[in-house]
Amino acid sequence: MIDYEILLMLDPDLAQERQEEIVKRTRDLVEAGGGSWAGQDVWGRRKLAYEIDKKGDGVFHLLSFSAEAETLDEISRVLKIDDSVMRHLATRRYKPGSTQPVAVGGPASEDVADSPDLSLEEE
Repeated sequence: MIDYEILLMLDPDLAQERQEEIVKRTRDLVEAGGGSWAGQDVWGRRKLAYEIDKKGDGVFHLLSFSAEAETLDEISRVLKIDDSVMRHLATRRYKPGSTQPVAVGGPASEDVADSPDLSLEEE
């Protein structure tokens, strides 16, 4: 499983129930794909730098979850065809203070200096 975040920008004219329905459908797709839901952060209504579809505002939701890559592909496909979703962006989630992805079931980090293929010494 890989940790992901999706930032959703929804139409500002949507009712609260419809916004919750979009988030619930995304959560259902994550769980149906064997993933786990980490949470949701509602950022609320924000002014956009430029208009999209003649709208100057958007309602933002940050969704956090763990899933397989195929599940993320399906979520992106569903969000693209929904007219209520103005934009969405999926990214991998990293541990705080790290520039590396969260280790998921892999070996512990290896010391690069011990690797014979990456030796900096001249021969």
